[in-house]
Amino acid sequence: MKDFDTICAISTPQGVGALTVIRVSGKEVFEISSRLFKNVGNFKVLPPNFVKQFDVFEGEMMIDQTMVVKFAAPKSYTGEDVVEITCHGSKYIQKKIIELLLQNGARLAQAGEFSMRAFLNGKLDLPQAEAVADLIDSQSEAAHKLAINQLKGTFSARIKSLRAQFVELAALMALELDFSDEEVEFADRTQLRTLLHTLKGEVAQLTESFKLGHVLKTGIPVAIIGKPNVGKSTLLNCLLKDERAIVSHIPGTTRDTVEDNFTINGTNFRFIDTAGIRLTNDEIETFGIERTFKAIDKADIILYMVDISDTSLEEVEKELLFLENEIDFIHKKLIIVANKIDQLNELPKHFTEWCDYDIVFASAKRNVNIEEIRDLLTQHIDQHNIEDTTLLTNARHYDIMLRIEAEIKQIESAFTKNLPTDLIVIHINSILNLLGEITGEITTDEILSGVFGRFCIGK
Repeated sequence: MKDFDTICAISTPQGVGALTVIRVSGKEVFEISSRLFKNVGNFKVLPPNFVKQFDVFEGEMMIDQTMVVKFAAPKSYTGEDVVEITCHGSKYIQKKIIELLLQNGARLAQAGEFSMRAFLNGKLDLPQAEAVADLIDSQSEAAHKLAINQLKGTFSARIKSLRAQFVELAALMALELDFSDEEVEFADRTQLRTLLHTLKGEVAQLTESFKLGHVLKTGIPVAIIGKPNVGKSTLLNCLLKDERAIVSHIPGTTRDTVEDNFTINGTNFRFIDTAGIRLTNDEIETFGIERTFKAIDKADIILYMVDISDTSLEEVEKELLFLENEIDFIHKKLIIVANKIDQLNELPKHFTEWCDYDIVFASAKRNVNIEEIRDLLTQHIDQHNIEDTTLLTNARHYDIMLRIEAEIKQIESAFTKNLPTDLIVIHINSILNLLGEITGEITTDEILSGVFGRFCIGK
C-alpha cells in the first residue's frame, strides 16, 4: 500500500440537503478525525464498519451531531484507513467540519484522488476506476449496465486474456530468435499467422463494439427527416412529451437541427429534428438542410416521415431512392413514419402492401401509434444483450485498440515479407505495452491525470 498523506472532501453533491457525507482517507485519518469529537475514547475503540453517533465540537462549541464509520486498511474503498462523517446538510456545518479537518492536519482532496488511491493501492484496475466515473454519470439503465459490467471486471478480464495470448505469441517468437543461430524454428510461421489471425479477430470485435457501446453510454442518435411540413417537429414533441420544437403550418419553419434526449425502456435516445429536405433559394434554410445530412450521417436510426395524405407511393419510392444514393444505410436502421392518417378515411392499400422497411402509420398531431414507433426504437437495441457482452465504451480504450490494430497490420506485413523475427517482436512488445496502458499495468502521470481528472472531488 502506498504511503500517502491524509485527504478530505465532501462526497455528496454540493448544495443544501438533508445530509452530507465527508470522506477522509490516509495514514493519520483516525488521529486527525478523533480531534473533532468530545468522546474521543469512544471513537478510538470504535471497531471498523460500525456506525456510531459522535458530536463534533470546535473548542466548547458544538457544531453538529454526526454519524461516523471507520474503515480499516486495506478493507476500504481507497485501501487506506478511512473515516466517513455523515453530518446535516447545512453549508455552514459542511464548511466548519472541513475547516476542522484541515486545521488538524488533513488537506483537501483533488478531483478523483480517492479513486486514484484505490487504483494505486490495488483495489481497482484502471478500467474499473474509469467505470466508477461512468457509473456516476450514467443517465439510463443501459449506461448503468455497461458501467456495472466494467466495474465488475468483465472488460478487464477480456483484456487480460487478450494480453496472455499476445504474450504466448511473443514467447514463441522469442524462442525462434534465441535459437536463430542454430537455424532451429520452434514455431511454424503458418501456425503463428493462424494465432495472429485469431487475435486480430478479437481485437477487431472489441474495436467495432465501440460504436454500440459509445451510443448506449451517451444516447442513441435518432434523426427525424423528411420534406418540409410533414410533421417532423410535431413528432419530436410527441416522442419527448414536451413542446420542444416550434410547430407551424408554414413549410421550412425548422431551419436548424433541434436536439433533445429521452429515455425509452431504460435506453437513452438523442432525437434530432432536422430541417425539411427540399430545393430552396433561402440561404439560411439551405444551411439547415446541409446540417440535416450531417445529422443523418451521425444517426444510428432514421425516422423518415412522409405526409401520407398528400404523397403518392411513386413519390415516396423516388425520395427513398434519392436517400439511398446519398446515405449509407448498411449500418443504420430506417423506419418510415407515414404521418397524418387522421386526414384519411382509410389507409391506401398500395402503402400497406409495400416496403422492405419498417413502416408505422401514425398521426403525430393526434398521438396515434406513437407507442409503435417507440417499440421499434427499442427493438433495435434489444437485439444486443449488453449484460452478457463486453462492449468498448471508453474513448481512451478505443484509441488504444486502433493503435493495436495498426501494430497487427505491421506484423502481418512482416510475415508476408518474411522479415527477421526481432523486427516482428518489436511490434508484439508494442501491443503488450498498449494493452498494459488499458489495464494500468503501464501508466504515466499524463494517463492518470487524464483518467482521474474528470472525476468529481470527493470520489
